[in-house]
Amino acid sequence: MSRLGTLGARLVRGEIGYDFIGKRKIWYGISILITITAIVGLSVRGLHMGIEFEGGAVFTTPKTSVSAAAAEQSAEDASGHDAIVQELGNGGMRVQISGIDTGKSDEIRDKLAQDLDVKAEDINADLVGPSWGEQVANKAWTGLGIFMVLVVIYLAIAFEWRMAVAALVALIHDITITVGVYALVGFEVTPGTVIGLLTILGYSLYDTVVVFDSLKEQSKGITKQTRHTYAEVANLSINGTLVRSINTTVVALLPVAGLLFIGGGFLGAGMLNDISLSLFVGLAAGAYSSIFIATPLVSDLKSREPQMKALTKRVLAKRAAAERGEGPGDGPRDGDGPQGATAAAGPVVAPARGRDGRDGRTTGKRR
Repeated sequence: MSRLGTLGARLVRGEIGYDFIGKRKIWYGISILITITAIVGLSVRGLHMGIEFEGGAVFTTPKTSVSAAAAEQSAEDASGHDAIVQELGNGGMRVQISGIDTGKSDEIRDKLAQDLDVKAEDINADLVGPSWGEQVANKAWTGLGIFMVLVVIYLAIAFEWRMAVAALVALIHDITITVGVYALVGFEVTPGTVIGLLTILGYSLYDTVVVFDSLKEQSKGITKQTRHTYAEVANLSINGTLVRSINTTVVALLPVAGLLFIGGGFLGAGMLNDISLSLFVGLAAGAYSSIFIATPLVSDLKSREPQMKALTKRVLAKRAAAERGEGPGDGPRDGDGPQGATAAAGPVVAPARGRDGRDGRTTGKRR
């Protein structure tokens, strides 16, 4: 078995573990800081909306000897707006300019023909109205809203309302960070970006549901035992699915990173950036939120229930008695452990020692 596989098996068996729940305030603080940075970036810089949302024109030129940088400068001088220029395989260029009308497009085409030394009638101009982009944006927001409602209903039925709330917070967390990164780096927002955003929401939800399913299974009958608190069982669930989450995220990020850094960055296929950046940031944020945000939040909400508070008191009282040598230790009684729970659900407590110094059940009075 590989080293990673061995690590995963030990995590599942509870032989080792990391206290994610105990350090949840650190994760909350990191997420709040990142979210505030994203909101500030979005407020200050705004989003660079693509031609599909703002309207504009796309000019396709025939073969020319002028460089892309010179063509970009010519287009920006003629339009007064930022231009995106891409070289085509036939030696021509694709010049995209947002926020211009029909009359302005004719003037820009004449200027491009002059500067690129081609005939004006050989330049093809496609105009896109802002109303089309507005329709796309409205439908995207509608689809996102319906998606959120269905997610909450499904999780509330399949699990419970606390998990639905935690998953919703994690999804909003992922959306905010992804949109904020777009504002900070200045990448263009296109329909491809919207598609990528909706895709990563599905991935983030899947990763969260995997942990929730493990938590639901392991917390069955938790109030009938005195070995683990709910927070410790939640911690065990995260550790048990940790390697799976990491494997899934790495495998998903590798091809997206290839599109973003190799295809869009190194090879210059800039049109790949609008969708690959949303996928890359969203996948990373989704994996983070499922481990560090969603499950700790569920643990916080569940720990407020009276029966969970009573369970925590019983567990702590039993451990205190075991340390004093007054009880059987915190080892499991027959049938008193949550489903699949093992010793690494939280802080690992050593087996109690009897007064005669031997491991195992103490010789003190049984409580």
